[in-house]
Amino acid sequence: MKISHYFEFEDHVTGGIRESVVHQRKMLDRLNLAYTVEPSLEADVLHCNLMGPRSVWYAKRARSRGIPVVANTHVTAEDFGDSFRFTNALAKPLKPYLRWAYGLADALVCPSAYNRGLIETYTDTPTRVVSNGVDREKLEGFESLEAAYRERYDLDPPTVFLVGHVIKRKGLETFVELARRLPELDFAWFGPLDLSLKGRETTALIEESPENCTFTGYVDDIRGAYAAGDIFCFPTHEENEGIALLEAMTAGKPVLVRDIETFSWLADGEDSLKVAGSGVSGFEDALERLTDPELRSRLGTNARRRSEEFSLETVADRYQSLYEEVV
Repeated sequence: MKISHYFEFEDHVTGGIRESVVHQRKMLDRLNLAYTVEPSLEADVLHCNLMGPRSVWYAKRARSRGIPVVANTHVTAEDFGDSFRFTNALAKPLKPYLRWAYGLADALVCPSAYNRGLIETYTDTPTRVVSNGVDREKLEGFESLEAAYRERYDLDPPTVFLVGHVIKRKGLETFVELARRLPELDFAWFGPLDLSLKGRETTALIEESPENCTFTGYVDDIRGAYAAGDIFCFPTHEENEGIALLEAMTAGKPVLVRDIETFSWLADGEDSLKVAGSGVSGFEDALERLTDPELRSRLGTNARRRSEEFSLETVADRYQSLYEEVV
């Protein structure tokens, strides 16, 4: 079996979508499945990760030739807003386009049950939930970077942190306000800033954040973020899954999340702490609780155990069975 594993705009797209594609290709290598990263009509399966115009062109021709098409549903109109400049304006027309584009596939791969529920309002194309997974090997040895990264960004434990592109949808307002309310704690957001792509409100939040709130920009070794951070605070309003969350759990960090449907699989008080509603006070109270090292240790240990079910070794078999089914 040969897979055409195509990622349109591969040279331009970063963040979670790129990480998911990297994970998928590592899983294909693990499964010893032959694949090309070019769109091809000489393969047994055409697997598209972003349904841009070139992917749609190949999907239509693949179906006309009887080649099954698999597509990942990384992008939804709900997830697209409050990301970068102009994305709110584009979110509305994006939905009918995605309904059409996803409808060209024979099977859709959804990273979570929540994402699947959204996609089923778009199209009746069969769906399968397959996690983006977490690359446990990528994080090996992260502990050795703690001293260097704490010194580099002047961070004292317990440091509240987040990993990923700095965008409003991920709870930027809450993160900054928490830093303002809790000046005794250091806050660090590790990830690209791309201020030229931000709207005015997002830029103002970053530039007017308090002194104890650090935006590191691009980090050359992301393991350093998980070494220097102690409490993974993820107040996102909308998420398809959250690879950084899985990485934090794999690193044994306690995770604090907004209680949204995406995170329904997490157990409050066992492998995470959850905060209901859109306010900041609940997060403030939770962070004050997490200054207790015993609570951090217990939640972090349970989070690490829970993350094992998302390892690439486990997820790979689901791709194998999906390809066999569509062929």
